[in-house]
Amino acid sequence: MKCLNNRAESHLTGQVESEVDGTANGGWVNHGYRGSPPPLPRAVSTIYSPRPHFQGSSDGAYKLDAPRNPEEPSSSSSSSSDQLITKKRRGCCSFVKGLWGTAWTENTVNNREKFVRTTLRELLVYVLFLVDVCLLTYGMTSSSTYYFTKAMTNLFVTTADESGVTFQSIGTMEDFWTYVHGPLLDGLYWTRWYNNQSLDRGDQSFIYYENMLLGVPRMRQIKIKNNSCQVHQDFKNEIIGCFDVYNDKKEDDLSFGLVNGTAWTYHTEKDIKGSSYWGLLTTYSGGGYYQDLNRTKEDSANILTDLMDNLWLDRGTRVVFIDFSVYNANINMFCVIRLVVEFPATGGAIPSYQIRTVKLIRYITTWDYFILGCELVFCVFILYYVVEEILELQIHKFSYFKSIWNILDILVILLAIVAIIFNVFRTVKVDNLLGKLLEQPEIYADFEFLAFWQTQYNNMNAVNLFFAWIKIFKYISFNKTMTQLSSTLARCAKDILGFAIMFFIVFFAYAQLGYLIFGMEVESFSTFVKCIFTQFRIILGDFDYDAIDRANRVLGPIYFVTYVFFVFFVLLNMFLAIINDTYSEVKEELSSQKDELQITDIIKQSYMRAFTRLKLKKEKISDVQKALQSGSGEIEFKDFRETLKEMGHADHEISAAFSQFDRDGNQILDADEQERMKMELEEKRDALNAELNNLGKNYEEKVLEKSPAAPNEPKTSSSRTFVDREQFLRLTRQVLQMENCVAGITSKIELIMEKLELHENSKRIVTNVDSDKSSSDRVDRTKAGRSSRKPADCPDAM
Repeated sequence: MKCLNNRAESHLTGQVESEVDGTANGGWVNHGYRGSPPPLPRAVSTIYSPRPHFQGSSDGAYKLDAPRNPEEPSSSSSSSSDQLITKKRRGCCSFVKGLWGTAWTENTVNNREKFVRTTLRELLVYVLFLVDVCLLTYGMTSSSTYYFTKAMTNLFVTTADESGVTFQSIGTMEDFWTYVHGPLLDGLYWTRWYNNQSLDRGDQSFIYYENMLLGVPRMRQIKIKNNSCQVHQDFKNEIIGCFDVYNDKKEDDLSFGLVNGTAWTYHTEKDIKGSSYWGLLTTYSGGGYYQDLNRTKEDSANILTDLMDNLWLDRGTRVVFIDFSVYNANINMFCVIRLVVEFPATGGAIPSYQIRTVKLIRYITTWDYFILGCELVFCVFILYYVVEEILELQIHKFSYFKSIWNILDILVILLAIVAIIFNVFRTVKVDNLLGKLLEQPEIYADFEFLAFWQTQYNNMNAVNLFFAWIKIFKYISFNKTMTQLSSTLARCAKDILGFAIMFFIVFFAYAQLGYLIFGMEVESFSTFVKCIFTQFRIILGDFDYDAIDRANRVLGPIYFVTYVFFVFFVLLNMFLAIINDTYSEVKEELSSQKDELQITDIIKQSYMRAFTRLKLKKEKISDVQKALQSGSGEIEFKDFRETLKEMGHADHEISAAFSQFDRDGNQILDADEQERMKMELEEKRDALNAELNNLGKNYEEKVLEKSPAAPNEPKTSSSRTFVDREQFLRLTRQVLQMENCVAGITSKIELIMEKLELHENSKRIVTNVDSDKSSSDRVDRTKAGRSSRKPADCPDAM
């Protein structure tokens, strides 16, 4: 019985110590939630930093060594090397877990607090990544880009000559030649000031006095073969030639006209390093007949006159391109301009233009080099997320792809890798192009390829930034308010998909009807694709009813009224009804659910643990000071140890504190060592008091924010809803003592129950033995009776 009582007391003591030690590591976690991590098996640090010794076992596990007594000799070099290896292994694992630990790599299913903390850490890292991406994206653009584009548009597109012809008003080949001899040449060559004085820059043109013309402009046309289409038998005598609509297989590649230059001989796309172009009518190849202009206005005018006189444009011409590039050093921007005039088989001309303002030279100013630093940080982030996704993929295998967020992660990473590769390619390519252009300034500066891919690069970054912002929902999904959108869309996805089939059947039926009825007269219905977008515009209220009515006075109103009624009033509102109904269900379910662990709860728990941890440190320092004051003169280790053990301190803590100040190692603290120990204890005690005060102020401010005073009640100290810090800590200690007492009583009751079970088992065993003996006696008596009766029965049997 005495042994059992000793075991119960030791169990109670260990439980109390673990409770006190665990208050700094989850002791104040609200266990009413899904779960909380168990307290770490370590003591709360005070003025010393006890370093537990680990040793490897045969099964690969690591266990804690017993605390070393200062009187014992130091460990061997082998034990210290084992400790070093152990620390390295534990440090590496904790580093990997801390750096790449996510909700997908750690087991957070039954631990709500760990899930929220891990998600918050992921969110913090991702916010830093998002800030870096925003700096990169917006650092590559500028408001000057718009004004640069607008200036070039006004000069080459909207400027008219004396006859009033502008680029946008070109309708015939004659208008084209009028434009190139007038507004085009006037806009390309700026060699004099407005007072007719020379710019003193030779034959180099500076458009608007600020934008340098790079190289020389180029004109290129694409022709179609004669007799590329069939003429009806009745018109063969009147119509000699037939030129079909553009088709790359029917493109003319024969020399014509003067046959003595690039303008009259065909060049393939590979020869001139061209690229295809998507025009208003069709897509054109990068080959054709081209003519480079000169660096002076007079020479270029002579070249254009020569082309016009020799009928460079004819019935076979399907498109003409005018390409040139300018550079503005003030804002470090390139403007690549392409003026396009398409000549359809119907006759006439359709002008269009494309102006790309891009930043091809990246690193000049201090801000540019700051963006370079952000690009390097971006590469580090991408490497970090690549490793993270690989770890998650190794753990979850193919189930990893079941989450839409993981697919979004991979998409963002792939787009980022492509952007990094293109960034390097663009930098090298621009350097080569500029070097070649500086050596030969009279050649055509072909920046069209780079401008096109730079634009695609910017578009890709814009899409990537969009996905990066959407990805934030992945990290704030632990809040039930934030999950309403995703839950609503996920729940009504099947209903919307099924209803969308019916909606688009009706929608495309109306699109075909509009194309067939109005396609010949109304531009917005001229193609089936335009019909689709026009009907979306009608839903939003942007439409031209008069054009529909003019095209067909009977079917036009019928089409419009029935479309608005069925599509807008019926089908579209059914879409909204499905979403609203599902949203109401989701909101009702979420409101009835039990509140899970929130961020505010974690913040409160952190404050509570910090208060308790600092208070325990302060109390242990006070215990050490009492132990110093209890001694007279020199203090021996055994007296110091006995005093602190009575106060509830562990052996390894006492040994660490004593050895820290026992400089000579004689296991005795002399007067100087005691004075030095007292001074350091006072300093640490003052520091802890200051930290407690600061933490208390911050906590009070947080409580005030969460629990403000009543509207009509003055904001005084009496209206606050929190208790004093000292009172709170005193109540905390009382609760711990109560829990320890209850635990002790519970353990004693368990021991009593075990004894009662043992007693009951022993009684059952005795009862069974007695019953077995009695039954065996009855069997023996029965056998004896039978044997005594058998001789008397034998004669009768005979």
